[in-house]
Amino acid sequence: MRRFFIALYLCRPQRSYGIFRFLITVFLLFRRRPNWLLWRPLEPAALVGTVRSLGASFLKLAQVLATRADFFDEDYLLELRQLHDRMPAMCEIHRERAFRRAFPDPEVFSVFDQVPLASASIGQVHKATLRKSGEVVAVKLLRDNIQFQVRVDILLLTLFLKVLRPLFTDQTRNSIEAVLQAFSRVIKQEVSMRQELANLELFRQVYGASGVRFPVPYPDYCSDDALVMSFEEGVRFDDVAEMAKLEVGFAELMQQLVTFYTEQMLVKGLFHADPHPGNLLVSPAGELILLDFGMVSRIPQSMRMAMIYAVKAAYERDFDLLVSATRKMGILTEESDPAALSSVAEQLFEIFDSVHLDASSMQELAFGVLDVLHDQPFKLPQDVIYVMRVSSLIEGLGTRYIENFNGIKDVLPILRHNLPRALGEDGISLETLRREFLQLPMTAIKTRRLVELAEKGELVVRMAQADRKYLLVRLENNLRALGWLLFFLAMGFYFQRVPQPWATPLSAAFLMIAPLTLLKRR
Repeated sequence: MRRFFIALYLCRPQRSYGIFRFLITVFLLFRRRPNWLLWRPLEPAALVGTVRSLGASFLKLAQVLATRADFFDEDYLLELRQLHDRMPAMCEIHRERAFRRAFPDPEVFSVFDQVPLASASIGQVHKATLRKSGEVVAVKLLRDNIQFQVRVDILLLTLFLKVLRPLFTDQTRNSIEAVLQAFSRVIKQEVSMRQELANLELFRQVYGASGVRFPVPYPDYCSDDALVMSFEEGVRFDDVAEMAKLEVGFAELMQQLVTFYTEQMLVKGLFHADPHPGNLLVSPAGELILLDFGMVSRIPQSMRMAMIYAVKAAYERDFDLLVSATRKMGILTEESDPAALSSVAEQLFEIFDSVHLDASSMQELAFGVLDVLHDQPFKLPQDVIYVMRVSSLIEGLGTRYIENFNGIKDVLPILRHNLPRALGEDGISLETLRREFLQLPMTAIKTRRLVELAEKGELVVRMAQADRKYLLVRLENNLRALGWLLFFLAMGFYFQRVPQPWATPLSAAFLMIAPLTLLKRR
């Protein structure tokens, strides 16, 4: 019964209208339309105010949208990026209810601080002491009813998108639906402490030798409503004054951070997608500490290889390799205009070569490239969005300490240095040479088999998903046009055989329409 009333409150007319205005604004901004019927897009400040009023789910969705420079103009992005999930702490009643649900036996803690260390949209973190061992721990406690609220909000979003579906073109609909799917997947992970526990344990296993420190979880005390882990003390990465007191070399820390994320994005594929300053600490001994594993993504091998070659192309100023890599990432299709892409690449490489390159010029460049690409058949896959978001966050941290810091001039050399390791070419040992030598007969057999298949006409060539989709759409459109052509021709010849005075002009009309279908298709 209590959940029924919560659902009624979440679906109240005022809030439902706010969701509708939010989606209409996204639709109009993406389509670059000034209005639809009686509605115009909300102004940036009004959009942010609406998001705040809609609550935690839409706050998370707006944070995802704030990475989509292909959706919004700079004014909107600046406002959306100011959204943070620092929220007021739960009231005492809600906190006690959430605590009792997570810990049926409250005696597990000898001390539990009632005032949270941090309070976000999904949960809040408290400092506590385990009664059994006396260890100081951090307890991440989910907000009361947040899981149910998220499910209701996802249902409302899906319902509104179905209602508004006729308004969207295929490109708009696919892009927005992709964002919604990614958002739904991520937020469902964030409201499950068991999932975050699994992410943390996996990170400790995969990146244990990275030199970055992670909290130690206490699985026996964890549940779907709470995560108990070691209490980590350190200075926020963006706290310039406190960092200066540590007397830690920032350049070395920055190189370690970039190397660690290179390992995640290009080598291992297990990816921490939310490295904002609150999740990055520096210990008094100068160790990097990474917190909050609610947003963890996996980057497929094909996407990682495409990103590796994109980095290689950017460093070597290789236009053909850059276009090939972006196509493999699913950003560009065969419909893209080569002349426009060539112009964009020339602008990119010209700015890369500038000794005066800084963060502001990079931002202007990014918006200029997106303006050019907006008229091209392109999209930004969610894996690319996460990488862009992490890159911009790392660049933002760098600008706090190094004047004229930017992701190309300062980060690209580190990425290039790690390319051999990402490609598996970081060293040629005797064992590697021996293994490759033993593989030579098999390579010769495979080459012979390839030639035989080509001679028989049985050679199968796999294409990128975006290219397959493009060719299938073109084939579908051509077949549809051919079908209409045959229909009009058949009707034209049929009415020529009808012995009625009205049949002759009708036959002529059908025969005139038939070639128009080809002209329209062309």
